Amino acid sequence: MGFARIIMVAVVAASIVSMASAIAGTATFYSPIVPSSCYGFEDRGTMVAAANPALFNNRAACGDRYTVQCTGRTNDGVLQPCRNGPITVTIVDLCPGCAADQIDLSEQAFNQIADPAAGRIRIEYNRVV
Repeated sequence: MGFARIIMVAVVAASIVSMASAIAGTATFYSPIVPSSCYGFEDRGTMVAAANPALFNNRAACGDRYTVQCTGRTNDGVLQPCRNGPITVTIVDLCPGCAADQIDLSEQAFNQIADPAAGRIRIEYNRVV
């Protein structure tokens, strides 16, 4: 019984740490995804994203992976834009016009977590380590 209680406390603590480290922000989408600032014409798949200038950090974020989850709407156009669970994307590009909390997902990645008709959604994202 004591060991099971320790395991349960560890799982709860890990969940709290994971939620506490999530970054709240917004996501939009773009296409085409090639060429990219990080990889030129090298195809890195469709589950990719462009980072805001601070996150991109002069290409330091190239290849970093982030888990992204839709948390809600940003406008009245699509009342329930979120669908499915979180996705993982790789940073391949810079989004020079993005706000400090924004990630620009590939159209395919955005479509996995939200209705594209929404255009912009609220998200939480974490770097995958």
